Amino acid sequence: MLSWCRCLALSAVEGYCSTPRYGRQIYNAFPVISKLKFNIPFSLTSIPSKIHKFDVFTLMDAINDFISSLLPYTEWPMFILLIGGGLFLAFYSRFAPFRYFGHAIAVVSGKYDDKNAKGDVSSFQALSAAVAATVGLGNISGVAIAIHDGGPGVVFWIWMTALLGMGIKFYSGSLAIMYRGTDSEGHMQGGPMFYITQGMGKWAKPMAIFFSICGLFGFLGVFTANQFTEAFMGVVQPHETLFATSEYNWKLGIGFFLAIVTSIVIFGGLTKIAKVASAIVPFMVGVYLLAVIFVMASHADEVFPALKMILVEAWNFDTAVTGGFWGLVIVGVRRAMFSNEAGLGRAPMYHGLSRNDEPAKEGLVAMLGPFIDTILVCTFTAVVIILSGAYLEEGSGIVMTMSAFETTLYGMGDVLLMVIVAAFALSTLFTYSYYGVKSLSFLTNAKIGKWYNVFFVVMIVFAAIASLKLVKNLIDLSYALMVIPNMIAVLYLSPKVNAASKQYFEKRKKRGA
Repeated sequence: MLSWCRCLALSAVEGYCSTPRYGRQIYNAFPVISKLKFNIPFSLTSIPSKIHKFDVFTLMDAINDFISSLLPYTEWPMFILLIGGGLFLAFYSRFAPFRYFGHAIAVVSGKYDDKNAKGDVSSFQALSAAVAATVGLGNISGVAIAIHDGGPGVVFWIWMTALLGMGIKFYSGSLAIMYRGTDSEGHMQGGPMFYITQGMGKWAKPMAIFFSICGLFGFLGVFTANQFTEAFMGVVQPHETLFATSEYNWKLGIGFFLAIVTSIVIFGGLTKIAKVASAIVPFMVGVYLLAVIFVMASHADEVFPALKMILVEAWNFDTAVTGGFWGLVIVGVRRAMFSNEAGLGRAPMYHGLSRNDEPAKEGLVAMLGPFIDTILVCTFTAVVIILSGAYLEEGSGIVMTMSAFETTLYGMGDVLLMVIVAAFALSTLFTYSYYGVKSLSFLTNAKIGKWYNVFFVVMIVFAAIASLKLVKNLIDLSYALMVIPNMIAVLYLSPKVNAASKQYFEKRKKRGA
């Protein structure tokens, strides 16, 4: 028995303590253990110190390994629900989202606004806030990561997922208006939690709870904070140009800066977020598209070969990407979902607050999101990255994209992109937190839900020093899990949307609109 206790105590110390110093503290903390006479000297110095060195990066690596082990199990459910479900909805709606694309533009312009309708923000503000959360670093660095991992052909599968995503967004945006609720403080709410519980019934509430729990991690702005930090370090190189200190200290400082700036806006509530987003988003998208169009115009002879490469490599069954052709498709689906969040259920949480009583009208507004952030922004980004050859380089996503812009914009592109990235990053961080607040509010109450913002800003600091693999895998896993309950609900409730859409379009037709 004594021998067993000795072994237990020693294994506990050696298994869970990082250094002999901490082991000695634990050993001395327990009188019973300290009285035992060990035949083996209490020392770990014979074992390389590197093995026992415990720091935050060791913990990050352990978390990343765990998350990576879970990701393969989410591939088939995600593919079936997004691609299979998207195809079903496209045919089931008779391609209504695409047929009424022009009407969707008119709705966003404010032509059909109803000032007497229920809601807190306009359809344009809701779309701006939703696009602010989707058009961001995922469109800039996420595309570079996708092409680096899967080759140029992955862009084709991003396109396919986005086109199907427009139909999914039409249905989820409609449901956001059709099934709205209130929080514990009486404020109007929308999103998957409400159309799951109200539309499907109480039996489906566990699905809403599961969605919200996953959302607590999926709605963190960790990818944005990480890539902004990498961009700043790559362009400014502050440890060399400003004052000398370690890269770690600089990254930590950038994380604190982002956390402070984000706090100023997000603690102001939805109205402030929507106003800031609607002001920033059109400008930042316009500047970025102008920069990319200039690059494409100045390299016009290389644009067509880049597009041809995308189409040809999309069917390369011998691709080097992990998992072969199937891996290529999965990379495209994951990055498209990260870019436009179609099927994820995030945007309906904003669209549910729109001043709109017509579900189909808001659905048309919502479907514009994938078109803007993926068909336009991601495509332009992909062409620049391919024609520059930057995707063949090693490095984080944002570093590859900056290299592409520096190469194609006469050495100044990385500076311009840094300014654009700053706008993208801040607008994304301002909007992401809202989703997490609503998820926690649904799980608890509105008062407790507000505390999510504290967790959100703390994780910004964490993300600034974390590895790209960790933040990317965390978001990929959270998103893949969130898709499951949301898409099940969208498919289950799709007949309700079709009925409301038929009524809306017939009414428009009678009015001659």
